[in-house]
Amino acid sequence: MSGVPGDRCKVPRAFWRAVERVGLPAPAVLRQARLPATLHLNEQAFVTTAQYFALWRALEELYAKPDLGLRLVEVADTAIHPPSTLAAFHARNYRDGIGRIARFKRLCSPEQLHVAEENGECAISSKWIYAAEPTPAVATDVAFAFLVELGRRGTGQHLLPLRVELTRSEDRSDAHRGYFGCPIRYRSARDLLVLRSADLDRPFPGHNPELLEILTPALSAALGELQAQSSTSEQVKIVLKRSLASGRPELSDIARELGMSERTLQRRITEEGTSFRELLVNARQELGRQLLADPSADIDEVACLLGYQDTSSFYRAFRDWEGTTPNRWRELNFDRFKPAVAGGLIH
Repeated sequence: MSGVPGDRCKVPRAFWRAVERVGLPAPAVLRQARLPATLHLNEQAFVTTAQYFALWRALEELYAKPDLGLRLVEVADTAIHPPSTLAAFHARNYRDGIGRIARFKRLCSPEQLHVAEENGECAISSKWIYAAEPTPAVATDVAFAFLVELGRRGTGQHLLPLRVELTRSEDRSDAHRGYFGCPIRYRSARDLLVLRSADLDRPFPGHNPELLEILTPALSAALGELQAQSSTSEQVKIVLKRSLASGRPELSDIARELGMSERTLQRRITEEGTSFRELLVNARQELGRQLLADPSADIDEVACLLGYQDTSSFYRAFRDWEGTTPNRWRELNFDRFKPAVAGGLIH
């Protein structure tokens, strides 16, 4: 399993909802892009980068206004984003939220974010690794506006970037300056969103480590109340499952969630004959099985929700657990999933 995502993009329901909200019927967009007429009805369908770019170009041709990408982000319904994306809006702070989005893209998308901090500035650029042509302007606008919207909705403050650099020629609408509220540099060498590093440390009041219980039915069905667990080890595993999507949680993070000191938690785990590392592996293994039981869950998204930095690491770990790949394990256990799906535990 390569660590590089394949050339496939999932077109989320949130995309089509936003397109409709700016007045463009999905069938008209697909017809203009010369793509299958029912693509918008299949949430599990994938397109190539070239096909995705064709969608963006079709939108530009039909809408024909420079603020299209900005409008799409403004009207987007974040509640219907996939769990691994939506979790970013409930991160600890802006930096954590951007990190989650970057990791999600690294695992699940051929669009990759490069984030670099220096001298109080955070410069973010986007690259489509299979692109054979320049990124459509509207796709760049959506990528940058989404990250700005993440900061604004997450912090509850109208954050302003330091500047936005765009390779395109200047338009006369002033829409970008109005939305971003910062200098816009046109005809730049590359497309770049530049944020203040200090803004990245702004907390998200809506930080919710239990969010995945709501977002992921398999997790919600599997986890009980902490108070119902008699052992510290089981409590730790529950909190780990809640926290994995933000990356690899540390012992100090879990101790804080459980309201005890790191030393006390370490002592109790040791007294129960285990270790924090073993509990982390067990939590990932148990949650991995539960997430894979949902046939609609993409393997790359499962890796993201389990806190892995790349898909190949998840595949190696899963082989150690089960002796086979996640796809093969899912095939072998398909019949076992049917009662859970029929019973309404997985949607």
